Amino acid sequence: MLNTTYPFDPLVKHHLLVALGLVIWIFTFLYLTEPLDVNELTNIEQLIYLPIYGLVGGIAYFFMMPFQYWLCKNTLWTIGKELLFILCFSILAFIIARSVYLYIIVSGEPNPYGVWYFFSSIYLPVIAIILPIVIGGRVALGKYREKKLDDQKINIDGEGTYEGLHLLLNDIISIKAEDNYIEVTFLDFGNLKRQLIRNKLSYIETLDTSLIRSHRSHIFNPFHFKQWKNKKGKISLLLSNDIEIPVSKTYFENVKSVLDS
Repeated sequence: MLNTTYPFDPLVKHHLLVALGLVIWIFTFLYLTEPLDVNELTNIEQLIYLPIYGLVGGIAYFFMMPFQYWLCKNTLWTIGKELLFILCFSILAFIIARSVYLYIIVSGEPNPYGVWYFFSSIYLPVIAIILPIVIGGRVALGKYREKKLDDQKINIDGEGTYEGLHLLLNDIISIKAEDNYIEVTFLDFGNLKRQLIRNKLSYIETLDTSLIRSHRSHIFNPFHFKQWKNKKGKISLLLSNDIEIPVSKTYFENVKSVLDS
């Protein structure tokens, strides 16, 4: 179950919206419900101190972004990774909130709340309200990204009952003819993969894509072009992951015009 894929958006700029939402939500929640002995503060004090707690939530979430990037790098995002992220975020938020309480809110005051009382009676009720917002926001971002990516994918179907592929265009590196099959070379979360599909290169050319034929047996994606190569008069293209494909005289001018544009 922990290895089950989970909706996820890796773009930091989108998670800034979650962080901003946390700042606003925490301030609004504390101001309206008055936990944490907030009712003992004057209106001016509430407007001074409560936004600080809002910033605690937003800053703690933002500080988790490098850890999130490390977790998701070139791998699927899973339920286990999401739970680990939420746990670490909650711990970091507690450390920052406790520090703010001791060194800003009650700085110099005698007998501040102990760690256990602060955690069980103050922090837990608040984090229980905050986490659904965090989780809901993250799921919404992830599902929106999945839908957007799915709309950008192309289908490379296999003839008859043979299995096809459903890929993002920029994940496709090249396609090579192999008798009655085509071999699709593509990236799967950064990992190079190849799959044989029963079909023809002429079928690929009917798809609404920017894939370019360089040879009677090869089609490539210009997105993955690295450099030209010329070995003893034989011209070829070097693509991502050191994949090299030939360029015939028939298709040379067209390939050159596409890559030069």
